[in-house]
Amino acid sequence: MEPVTVTAFIARPREEIVAYLSDVANHPEFKDHFLEDWHLLREDSEGTGAGARFRVKLPFNRFSWADYTLVEVAPGRIVERGRSGKFNRNRTVGIWTLTEQPGGQTRVEYRFESESNMPSDRLRESRGWWKRKTAKSLRRLQAILEENRDRGRRVTVAGR
Repeated sequence: MEPVTVTAFIARPREEIVAYLSDVANHPEFKDHFLEDWHLLREDSEGTGAGARFRVKLPFNRFSWADYTLVEVAPGRIVERGRSGKFNRNRTVGIWTLTEQPGGQTRVEYRFESESNMPSDRLRESRGWWKRKTAKSLRRLQAILEENRDRGRRVTVAGR
């Protein structure tokens, strides 16, 4: 699938946004409208190596389980690598790029791409659906960080 890129400007310091995004347990708060049934991949949900498994609510998707792990956490960049689809054969990459802007704002850009090797997997991909859902997740992230509203549920270990 061609990469999907969405951008938002959040009126918070970059370090605060990086700290929030580097904790995978926070991700369901702003992604639960299209990703559900979250489970942490390890007890420690922060930093490099933290990850989560979840189901994607993509219409007509029989193989909805997916996961990602944070492979790079730096002050201006967070990289998520994961797998999805039948037998977890599709590779996914999500890249958060955070740039400080004048006036105390931070430009947050999220780029998502999926690599499918099988023609049947490529048929199920919907770039427009991913673009709409990721754009909404950035709007929700902005509302959570700026106004402390629109919060979803935070994922825990073993459903606690």
